[in-house]
Amino acid sequence: MRMYRMLYVALLTAPLLTACIVTPTGRGPELVVAPALPVVVELGAEPYYYHGGYYYYYHNDRWSYSNARTGPWHDLPRDRYPREIRHKGRGDGQDRGRGHDDRNRD
Repeated sequence: MRMYRMLYVALLTAPLLTACIVTPTGRGPELVVAPALPVVVELGAEPYYYHGGYYYYYHNDRWSYSNARTGPWHDLPRDRYPREIRHKGRGDGQDRGRGHDDRNRD
């Protein structure tokens, strides 16, 4: 009976986790935890960002993450995206915020 209570508590608290848990395919029981990016991310000349022990890669309005800069890369869930992306040294209006959908511009 005690084991069922522990399982019940674990199932109820699972949605309260603040990090995304992803199971890589073909790697067995390993789990990768990707912390959310900060509200504002400033990228340099390359589209990589390091935060919380992970490398993040920004390409075509999408984010991927990995433990190493060489990969393997996993898609970052959209609820972990930053609200604003800035580019160092860029003054051409290429900064993007979460509320703007620049893909549908004419």
